[in-house]
Amino acid sequence: MIDVAVAGGGPAGSAVAALLARDHGVMVFEDHPRIGLPEQCAGLLTDRAIEASGVSPDVLSTLYGAEVLLPGGGRVEVRSERPKARAVDRSDLDSKMADRAMAAGAEYRLSEKVRSFSVGSSVGISTSAGDHSARLLIGADGHGSVVAPAVGCVPGERIRGVQADVAVRMEDQGMFRMRMGSRYAPGFFTWEIPCGDFTRVGLCTSWSAGPPYQYLKRLLSDLGYGDRVIRMHSGRIPMHPSGPISSDRVMLIGDAASQVKPVSGGGILPSMVAAPILADVAHSALASDDLSARRLSEYDRRWDDAMGRDLSKAYRLRRALLRMDDRDLDRAGRYASRDDVRAVLDGIDLDTPADVMKALLRHPGMAASGAWTLLRCLI
Repeated sequence: MIDVAVAGGGPAGSAVAALLARDHGVMVFEDHPRIGLPEQCAGLLTDRAIEASGVSPDVLSTLYGAEVLLPGGGRVEVRSERPKARAVDRSDLDSKMADRAMAAGAEYRLSEKVRSFSVGSSVGISTSAGDHSARLLIGADGHGSVVAPAVGCVPGERIRGVQADVAVRMEDQGMFRMRMGSRYAPGFFTWEIPCGDFTRVGLCTSWSAGPPYQYLKRLLSDLGYGDRVIRMHSGRIPMHPSGPISSDRVMLIGDAASQVKPVSGGGILPSMVAAPILADVAHSALASDDLSARRLSEYDRRWDDAMGRDLSKAYRLRRALLRMDDRDLDRAGRYASRDDVRAVLDGIDLDTPADVMKALLRHPGMAASGAWTLLRCLI
């Protein structure tokens, strides 16, 4: 019998596997024949997220700020002297994290998908290649998790994304570009990320806006990039979860647990924060042979304390975006273009964007120039 079975060999699954394999038998089931492919996100990570991953992925560019283009033609630039994020090779990140887990003793079963499971005195796991049993199952199987529904964890919202790597070199390799508004990204935003000799162009949309490819096709056409696409990826992002992230002999992490930053859609840092908490609780539960829902619920409580509640608060900013139409975005852009406000925005931390909102609320000009839009969207 396996001590720990991990469904999913992405960053979340590999982070937990690396920690638990030091003391327990760990088997990771990965759907795809190769770790890291297809790439699952834009690959824009802060230094904090990279450090927490425990590996050093290949960096394609270092970004110091962003140019935000608004529906009415307005433009807001945020820039810092210090790096805000780095565009990394996500395939390389995933591969190195899996290598780290294997070096710790974890076994990887590629092209083997967890299809179903049952919980009794152990966990019976049915995969595309056969049956297995484990003392504990960790669901790190992403937005389409087969594990999460059985635990009762349901995302409050799902958004859809699509991106293309295009054979175009951005002139400024230290800045990425965002577009907001209904033409290209209703309910979210677009991105153009410099990656050396190519540019990653993508977007997410609210589910109600329909398939996102139609918007990406329009964006690529407007940019003149339609015939320069190298490769394309798409996926879904779950956020704002309800329900537990553990039950009898089962624990969730990453997108399976909707552990995603609501403003940016990023999931690497939340997963890296959750991994040592999950591993610590799982290690103690395995050692005591108590894998009950009551025992494992310590993970839920500690995750909430570490980051879960902060993500719930940040979802208020997501709700504000959903309430903003193009005119609201233009109005907010005019406010953000003021020199005194931009000085506040230049200090934004991509991992904690809600802190900037707190700073703006304390800003002396908010009542006169920004409060109307803020209140309209938050209430």
